[in-house]
Amino acid sequence: MTSIDSKYVLLTGGSRGIGPIIAETLAKRGAHIALAARSEEGLQKVVESLKKFDVQTMIACVDLAQPLQCQELVSTVMDKFGTIDILINNAGLETEGAYTHLPWEAIRETIEVNLIAPMYLTHLVLPHMLDKKSGHIVNIASVGAKCGAPYAATYCATKAGMLEWSQALSLELANTGVHFSTICPGYITEVGMFAKFGLTAPRSIGSCTPAQVANAVEKAIEHNTLDVIVNSLPNRLLFALRELSPSLGNWLLNKLGVVDFQRMKVGL
Repeated sequence: MTSIDSKYVLLTGGSRGIGPIIAETLAKRGAHIALAARSEEGLQKVVESLKKFDVQTMIACVDLAQPLQCQELVSTVMDKFGTIDILINNAGLETEGAYTHLPWEAIRETIEVNLIAPMYLTHLVLPHMLDKKSGHIVNIASVGAKCGAPYAATYCATKAGMLEWSQALSLELANTGVHFSTICPGYITEVGMFAKFGLTAPRSIGSCTPAQVANAVEKAIEHNTLDVIVNSLPNRLLFALRELSPSLGNWLLNKLGVVDFQRMKVGL
């Protein structure tokens, strides 16, 4: 079992959504937290909330779509903390809508932030982790990585890429002391679009809370778990069925109301 206490964590997407919940969950366990996001105001609020824990914190305002800013982020955290024990790639853009109606710039930025930035940040911190024969990379993906959803094609593509990339690296770097975990939440309640518009996911497909996702991150680090699905319903059968028969899986997604729900989310 891996201890979180006194570990130094770099958490992207730390200013909103599930980021602050993950930060608080790990700070409770004694982790020192470096928070990265675009919003300085949002980051400052999270840092204030972490003051009740006896841990070190720092913030870094960064646009992860810019490679130079990714480099600066890692350098800044290393200068302040001296190490990065855990990297949590949580930042992501939920770009949704009819694919042909989305501007290409929005699609490109989604790929940059959701997939290329985690790959680049990992590329930057891995040499340090490999040198000390210890480290953990946690990637926040989605059940969309296992079962693509309509009107979220680009988002699901980035999360599927993240999942397979993470699993491939776990094989490549087995026995090095560096571990990988991919967390795949279902529809997350209480934050984002669900909080803003009061949406409720189809009961047949399930959902999860930010706290459940944060707890999954904590447990994945402690137990070196490779792949975690966080959802109120056991959907692995659906994912397996879609792998065996994509057309049958798509039919079932329609019957479960997923397609209609996704269409409603984007106002179509």
